[in-house]
Amino acid sequence: MTFSIADLLAQQGNDKFSLHEQYLNNQMVKVLKTIGYDRTYTKAVGQYLYDDQGDEYLDLLSGFGVFALGRNHPTVIKALQDTLTLELPNLVQMDVSLLSGLLAKKILATTPENLDKMFFCNSGTEAVEAAIKFARYTTKRQKILHCEHSFHGLSLGALALNGEAIFREGFGDLLPHCEAVPFNNLAALEQALSQKEVAAFFVEPIQGKGVNIPNDDYLPEVERLCKKYGTLLVADEIQTGLGRTGKFWACDHWNIQPDMILMAKALSGGFVPVGGVAMTQKIMDTVFNRMDRAIIHGSTFGKNNMAMAAGLASLEVIESEKLVENSAKQGAEIINAINASRDQYQFLQEARGKGLMIAVEFESPKSLHLKAAWRMLEAANKGLFCQMITIPLFKDHKILTQVAGHGMNVVKLLPPLNLTDQNSTDIIRAFDTTIANTHQISGAIWDLGKTLAGHALKNKKG
Repeated sequence: MTFSIADLLAQQGNDKFSLHEQYLNNQMVKVLKTIGYDRTYTKAVGQYLYDDQGDEYLDLLSGFGVFALGRNHPTVIKALQDTLTLELPNLVQMDVSLLSGLLAKKILATTPENLDKMFFCNSGTEAVEAAIKFARYTTKRQKILHCEHSFHGLSLGALALNGEAIFREGFGDLLPHCEAVPFNNLAALEQALSQKEVAAFFVEPIQGKGVNIPNDDYLPEVERLCKKYGTLLVADEIQTGLGRTGKFWACDHWNIQPDMILMAKALSGGFVPVGGVAMTQKIMDTVFNRMDRAIIHGSTFGKNNMAMAAGLASLEVIESEKLVENSAKQGAEIINAINASRDQYQFLQEARGKGLMIAVEFESPKSLHLKAAWRMLEAANKGLFCQMITIPLFKDHKILTQVAGHGMNVVKLLPPLNLTDQNSTDIIRAFDTTIANTHQISGAIWDLGKTLAGHALKNKKG
């Protein structure tokens, strides 16, 4: 009997929720059913998802940003098919691979000129873990700084650099000597660096949780202060890199030269887990300083042929399809159009972002009847108002979005970088209609709000 994934999917395609409820995270299934996102998707092409009813959804989340090229890009599929059928040697223990060398060369051609070496791993959180080790070994210091409200991953070391308490609570003692400073606050950073005990400062050029953008002088001054006090600057570009913000690296907006750049997510087009650390020659030569230390840090599958081939193909697509330029163009159009309606809608605070990393933030309105409705939702669960945006966008407009973070009144957009002009027009219209409906307290959207508040209060009691 021949094993067939196609047959397996055909036979059990309707069982995914029951399988997850029985064998995996049943809480995730509860979330999806509560907010009405329990769809059975059967196909994914480009920026679209298709369900078993034939409905088409515009995906503005792109799988946490990994599908920056869109889903199932044919160029990457062809590269993976070639890699599978060529019978290439892979992960030969006493050897080095050609594809990883080619990918390293291609990536380093895009980074600031001070970065000369690459390390490959399997994920963003592994890249963070590697950078912590490299920084400590290079500087002979222990302390690691990160920013409040940061997100650097969920493995134990990376979790110690996570600025959101909800992710850390209950997991016991984390990596010691890790401290947080406020984002976009140079005085606090200099005070923390001034004792010359900090190995590295990890910073997202634009914070993913909330899409928080620094002042224009912040990152250049961060670079100067880190050099002044002998601290390595680590730019976490796991989400912001590879064109997401309208530049190839978000660092390029401020012309800074970090000592390390961390990458993952979009690097393989979403097909194969991959991560990487671009670093200076000095860091590489310090950590891997003798032949007996050639394998002092590594990752079993880090340089596997599939990931490297997917990475090479993804970089080719980003360049040939001008996705960085398109990200800048479409993002500016969406942000500017939504902001143009701020005077019209009391709930709308602002749209912000760079490229196609966008936040739409909402706030308490001024009028008394709208304010009372807002307070009702906030009392039930902080940030609940945004579900009154995301759920109608999904149900009524077939647009997939999500709230930017725990307790935030921010809707985050992280779409594929191949959005078309028509996609942007549809997004703008859908937001306009949905935001307008939230100002009609007697409308159906507030019936949804009351239902959501009821669920939230029930969960609190439970």
